[in-house]
Amino acid sequence: MNLAEAFRSALSGLRGSILRSALTALGIIIGVAAVITLISVGQGAGQEITAEIDRLGANAILIGPRGGTQLSARDAEEIVRRVPTVLQASARFDAGSTKAKWGIHTHDVSVLGVGAEYRHITGLQLSQGRFFESLDVERRTRVLVIGDGLVEDLFRGRAPIGEVVNINGQGFTVIGVLEPQDAGFGGSGNDVAILPLSTAQRLYTTDRISSIYAQAESPQVSDLAVTHIRTIMDLKYGRERSVNVTSQEQLLDVVRTITATLTLMLGAIAGISLLVGGIGIMNIMLVSVKERTREIGIRKAVGARKRDILAQFLVESTLLSIGGGMVGIFLGWFLARVVTLFGLTTAVTINAVLLAFGFSLAVGLFFGVYPAAQAAKLDPIEALRYQ
Repeated sequence: MNLAEAFRSALSGLRGSILRSALTALGIIIGVAAVITLISVGQGAGQEITAEIDRLGANAILIGPRGGTQLSARDAEEIVRRVPTVLQASARFDAGSTKAKWGIHTHDVSVLGVGAEYRHITGLQLSQGRFFESLDVERRTRVLVIGDGLVEDLFRGRAPIGEVVNINGQGFTVIGVLEPQDAGFGGSGNDVAILPLSTAQRLYTTDRISSIYAQAESPQVSDLAVTHIRTIMDLKYGRERSVNVTSQEQLLDVVRTITATLTLMLGAIAGISLLVGGIGIMNIMLVSVKERTREIGIRKAVGARKRDILAQFLVESTLLSIGGGMVGIFLGWFLARVVTLFGLTTAVTINAVLLAFGFSLAVGLFFGVYPAAQAAKLDPIEALRYQ
């Protein structure tokens, strides 16, 4: 029996019980769909975080306190003055969430205090108005830049430029509106109010800051700048590892490692359902062998060899896997699209599709070997006697 004949015979056997074949392939369909969907979620999350970090530029550096160190705005000035590979730096004060009021409307906002350089370092873009300048920081001007979300939630679509927003009992004039953005490293989200650093510190009666954002001259000198900054801060605060200093490239390496591990774990979890589907194929194939024992006996009696019977049943299990895998690919793509409706980013890649389909094919072959071998070694005389 050649391969074409084995294929026709296997197809005829599957058509003989279409419902059972469909239910058998269901395990493979669900397994392939789960693998593609979960891997796409993991890869989508990685791409979203990577894109957010990339927005800062390859030469961005983040300095944060460590072990009780209390950073100040003077540290940002000192970094620019003493580190020749750093172009500019801005302190950032995260004041937390509070109520912003305009007229009779109120809305929760996250208040940030930053330097004028912060916009250039983090790549913030404005859809209206302007960002504040160094003079605004020096004079503690009561101005603010708001996130795009507040235009609708607080101002109900009205043009906000020039309007006065009340925060903690004090009025601040809106001078700019940010373009819509995602919250993340360097990002602020859409429900944010950004004040000049000195203005925010006076509003909350503090001189502390939360972190410092710096910009190296180029990506090539970022690692050198990181080492230099860490040395200066350690000397200033009298101990080693007084601050956390991370370049964008280092953050990307961490993100790639985390997302690769997450994707692998999600794929492995989904792969379990493929194994369950493979066990289902083996069970059904064993039942099929029992039901077709007399047929096998007749085929052997008229000259079919062991390898012919083996090939027939292996092709059947393979067809089940291929058919289930193809339907599973479509279902996985569809589910990945559905997931995006819930705000998650997904990325269906050809590698994920090939991995899921290849695994389903391997499962079909592996779990089809034992039933096929059982069928091939049946004694023709005993098989013909089987009732």
